[in-house]
Amino acid sequence: MKSRMDSRERSRTKPLLLIDVDGPLNPYLALTAERAPEGYARHWTRPSGWPEDQPLAVLLNPEHGAELLALADRYELVWATTWEDDANAWIGPVLGLPELPYVEWSGPERRGAPPGTFWKTPYVLEYAAGRPFAWVDDEITSYDREWADQRHLAAALLLRIDPGTGLTRRDFDTLAEWAAAL
Repeated sequence: MKSRMDSRERSRTKPLLLIDVDGPLNPYLALTAERAPEGYARHWTRPSGWPEDQPLAVLLNPEHGAELLALADRYELVWATTWEDDANAWIGPVLGLPELPYVEWSGPERRGAPPGTFWKTPYVLEYAAGRPFAWVDDEITSYDREWADQRHLAAALLLRIDPGTGLTRRDFDTLAEWAAAL
């Protein structure tokens, strides 16, 4: 007789989708433009530790929430952003996302990685803990891909996103195709 998996067990069998905010969801290089890119709107936030009298502007596209929710059938969604839990307070609600788990970046000291490797990469690999994962971030380099290939035995897609345009249709298609191919 087959046993049924509960939703927590099912989610552990899915690959992780690790989502950075600034760059992929908030194309911060476009903030200085006279007009926001098509589909984006400016939102004012006050993340933890941010000065009360200086709200932080972000550009967000609500359609990205629907795109990410569509991917939730194939992935377990996780914030991989320095916003940490503040992403649940300031970013997720605008995009229509439920509260998501997040990667914690412990302490001011950064875990060691070779020169040229993004400081987040060791934390991402530790969080993935051998599970397949896709990671969207604007600071991923070929060094990060190489380092992940050498240290992470499961499948991994490290997708660099242009911080001037944010996530695009092509990126969402790449994520869907990658998960389907696992």
